[in-house]
Amino acid sequence: MNTDSYSTSRTTDRTLLNKIGLLGVISLLSYTAAVIFSPLAYPGYNWMRQAVSDLSAENSPSKLLWNILDAPSSKCTLVCLMAVCVFIKGRLNKPLRVGIYLFTAMSWVSSIGYTMFPLSDSGNAGKFQDVMHVYVVTPLVVMLSIASLVTIMVGGYRSKGKYRYLAVGATVALAMMFAGPVGMGAFPKAYFGIFERFSVFAATGFTAFLGLCLWGGFKAHGEK
Repeated sequence: MNTDSYSTSRTTDRTLLNKIGLLGVISLLSYTAAVIFSPLAYPGYNWMRQAVSDLSAENSPSKLLWNILDAPSSKCTLVCLMAVCVFIKGRLNKPLRVGIYLFTAMSWVSSIGYTMFPLSDSGNAGKFQDVMHVYVVTPLVVMLSIASLVTIMVGGYRSKGKYRYLAVGATVALAMMFAGPVGMGAFPKAYFGIFERFSVFAATGFTAFLGLCLWGGFKAHGEK
């Protein structure tokens, strides 16, 4: 076998894998567009008071527009994160790898769970799918999110500065995630939607961050 040909092939594969990281950015842009523009098809929707999930509820007038704008988001997220998982094999340190694997698992649970059990109506109408959405899928997503981000923080801060940027990214995402429920509890319900958006954008934003890290090759600090 020609060694030079094998080396070139490996380099090309790695480059293509790195480029897949840009799907994380596309996912964030798609989700942002859905959050911003879907209310245009929902008369009376109050983004400051209502949850993002109201826009995609089964009987929501904005469901069709949401599905169109959000269509690339979950698909790009999963492809991006799976590419990240492939790339980091044998790289980084164990806590960082485990944390990223957990974050990817959370994204799968979120994508499948919320698709199978969308809200039947704005808020919680009490139907079976609403119960599954609110009391099963959401707690699983939250627990996996927290576990993954904390594990990444541990791995990043223990890396002697080499991968501190991953820990910082996870810290920002976790702070946004907690800012949501804290704000919801501390402020009147009229501002529920504002603080809920901190939580929902935490995961999507961190996916884009990991995608950019994949694009850059997850280099250690100071590595060319």
